Amino acid sequence: MQKPLFIPRPLVRVNQWTILLFTVATWIFQQPLLLLIPLVANVLGLFFNFNPIMKFARLFLKKEPSSYIPEDVTQQKFNSSIAIFCLLIGFIGFICNLPVLGYTFTIMVALASSIAILGFCIGCFLFFQLNQLKYRLKKAS
Repeated sequence: MQKPLFIPRPLVRVNQWTILLFTVATWIFQQPLLLLIPLVANVLGLFFNFNPIMKFARLFLKKEPSSYIPEDVTQQKFNSSIAIFCLLIGFIGFICNLPVLGYTFTIMVALASSIAILGFCIGCFLFFQLNQLKYRLKKAS
């Protein structure tokens, strides 16, 4: 499947809200299976460029996708991989009756998604810092 050039910001926000809401719902209802919804959606998006949550949300865009603020696909895939890791470890923690592990990683992903909704992307900051480090290492050699 062809990799899109950018993702409209409203679709990214829907994905962030989905991660946050399903994580909180997991805590409230004590149902770790709820974590599979954002986990599977993000895995599909990362490996197959098909996030069903974003695909569904695209139906509700009122303007052309190109008229929204664009989000970089590479950065979003990086952010998605962090979310996948945290959701997966959290899910494993809950399923294996290790609630400290489950809560630790789901709290991290919930905080990251809520902070991103408010406007500061922790994953984007990490992505930038990693690229800066790569540049410095390359320049030093």
